[in-house]
Amino acid sequence: MLEKRVVVCLDVRDGKTTKGVKFKGNVDIGDPVEMARRYYDDGVDELVFYDITASAERRGIMREVVERVAAEIFIPFCVGGGIGSVEDMRAMLLAGAEKVSLNTQAVLNPEILDAGARAFGKQCVVLGVDALRDRDMPSGYRVVIHGGRTPTERDLLAWVHEAEDRGAGEIVLNSIDADGTRDGYELTCTRLVSEAVSVPVVASGGAGRPEHLVSVLREGKADAALVASMVHYGDYTVPQIKEVLSAAGLPVRLRIKP
Repeated sequence: MLEKRVVVCLDVRDGKTTKGVKFKGNVDIGDPVEMARRYYDDGVDELVFYDITASAERRGIMREVVERVAAEIFIPFCVGGGIGSVEDMRAMLLAGAEKVSLNTQAVLNPEILDAGARAFGKQCVVLGVDALRDRDMPSGYRVVIHGGRTPTERDLLAWVHEAEDRGAGEIVLNSIDADGTRDGYELTCTRLVSEAVSVPVVASGGAGRPEHLVSVLREGKADAALVASMVHYGDYTVPQIKEVLSAAGLPVRLRIKP
């Protein structure tokens, strides 16, 4: 079995790391560069950086912050928010990202997934998708864009199938219903997507305790679990989370102490 990954997410607004609940009520909690370095030193497997208002404000991502974060860490680093063209993708990769995440712009212009995969390879193209529970959709989940502000007519499973076919090499699935609640991941949603696609799935939204990661990696069948609030607010450290995962029999990369 492949090692399960722990991914820390830095949502950034106006140059500051921010966090809310169900995409609302965001408050600033720190400097993204300092936080990125701390999590890297703690042994996190990957970092994800989202400029959460770039798409809604119809502007480009803050490249300077991306460059500063990339200079401090030496692990896979994914960047998303406001990326709307192959040129934008190239700029973020040149700024130091290993992967770029496409969310709103991929829904509005799906061909960007094809173009990105052709230009840089599927391993660089990540589909970020925000899902909202909705009984009117065939899968039971609706795709929402613009940072949770705009519901679409796209069904979650239909969209991830299309995105994979177009060239997405990984899917970061965020449950709006669970986001920031710290009550646990949305296991049903995660399992549906994990079983529907052949690319890695990163579960996002709702982590509050290490046991929640055990559940989503095992029952939700995710390949990786993204955390934010539980580490940002000091409830747990990355090493503590990985120790719990290892004790539960999940393969993880543990830090080798000198």
